[in-house]
Amino acid sequence: MENQKAIHVFATWKVKEGEIATVLNILQSVQKESIKERGNLFYNIHQNIADPNTLILYEGYINEEAVTEHRNSSYFQELVLGKIVPLLETREIILSAIIE
Repeated sequence: MENQKAIHVFATWKVKEGEIATVLNILQSVQKESIKERGNLFYNIHQNIADPNTLILYEGYINEEAVTEHRNSSYFQELVLGKIVPLLETREIILSAIIE
């Protein structure tokens, strides 16, 4: 693999009105599965204080391959893409690497 740098994912989700409890419930299951992955370093869920319908996910993976494995996992496909994404107004994802 060319890129062995750790990858940090910053995802901002704007949840549709009235759906935050459902999204958070499903997201807890996603978090539990994600931290079991061999390439996962951490998976943190944050909620915007000024706008509780906005969630910020901060995830760490050992490399880009681990991010791909995460996104291709059956639980990600089912829970995130199948159940959560339809409940979102917007979804922004930034992949980043630490500058050394």
